[in-house]
Amino acid sequence: MRLLIVNFAGDIRTDFQRLASGGDETYYAQKYSIDAYAGLRQYADEVANLVYLTPEAYDVVLSNGVRAIGCGFHQYQDIRIQKVIQLIEEYNPTHLIVSLFDTDVLNWAVNHHIPTITTFLGTIPTQNASIVHSLVRRIKNQRIVGLLNQPNIHWVGSYGINSSKRLQRLGVKPEKILPWDFLVDPNPGNFLSKPFPSDKKIWNLCYVGNICEAKGVGDLLKAVKELKEKSIPIKLGVVGSDNSNFAKDLISALDIEDCVELLGFVSNHTVEPLMNQADLVIVPSRHTYPEGFPLVIHHALRACTPIVASDHPMFGGYLRHGINAMIFPEGNVSALSACIKDVLTNADLYEHISQSSHETWHELRLPVKWADLANRWINQSQSGQKWLADHSLANTTKQLVLV
Repeated sequence: MRLLIVNFAGDIRTDFQRLASGGDETYYAQKYSIDAYAGLRQYADEVANLVYLTPEAYDVVLSNGVRAIGCGFHQYQDIRIQKVIQLIEEYNPTHLIVSLFDTDVLNWAVNHHIPTITTFLGTIPTQNASIVHSLVRRIKNQRIVGLLNQPNIHWVGSYGINSSKRLQRLGVKPEKILPWDFLVDPNPGNFLSKPFPSDKKIWNLCYVGNICEAKGVGDLLKAVKELKEKSIPIKLGVVGSDNSNFAKDLISALDIEDCVELLGFVSNHTVEPLMNQADLVIVPSRHTYPEGFPLVIHHALRACTPIVASDHPMFGGYLRHGINAMIFPEGNVSALSACIKDVLTNADLYEHISQSSHETWHELRLPVKWADLANRWINQSQSGQKWLADHSLANTTKQLVLV
């Protein structure tokens, strides 16, 4: 058995070497993921991980026995699917695990009758506002759904309940869909709910994630501008890579350099303390961003810092306005700034949302983790297949809180 895992990003060679030398995780459950890849070797003769976005092209066998294949693409626009398919064919897998919505890879797997599962990290791309683009997106999504329903695609793993429900609404068979998550910690941690910081001279906001328009970063920066103009003392810390200078340029154009600090990447173990020190965590994603369920929300809930989030459909059913978060319509800058102002001027609301954090974190937990899905599928035991079937969307819908 030759198992190939296909990922969009995550330089496994560099990550493995850093962790092996005692370095920090750069994202949550990074060591868990790398250990899980190695664990699959007990069932397969060979295990390889192919990644689209890597600093350079490489093909090496790590000391844990996992083969790491980097395509060397630096951004989405660089991806040459012919090169990806060539690398897949050169590896000649007998089994595939696909983590991204790539029609070409799924089509190759179907045409070659390769036993496959998916472990999608995000949701299936949404339709664009443009009529033409919306039609193209609808056709592409129908094609993806058709491929996912093919018999050689054994299980359709999708990160989170809402993304799984979206797949069902689009036509994927619910008995094939397996909602999963990365919440490998057994408890939400030691942070306590927070009292209202009534003596603050400057309110500290925190954003963690990709820095781009679709993630709502532009909306957030414009909201900071509005709050500044209303003489509300705000300091926003932005964690993430701004390689394109998207945030830097907009901060300058809005004249809010005194209100925003670009922090770059930080180690994973520092994210929750950073959030706990902040007064609010902002999650302003637009609907066009293919969220699964952001880990930033899990971190914020563990940190007990109130969340201000957009009404992204992947957050629905879990984040509830005025109960465990403040919710604003995506892209609405004035509504975003109003939510920030409201929760920072209402002590009871602030403390109630903070007190709801750990309860909400528990609500988000799912019984299936990435390694559970991959191991039980690949070992091919009857009991493992039954366990997966028992946790499919078709068999768990009645027990789960869904949108």
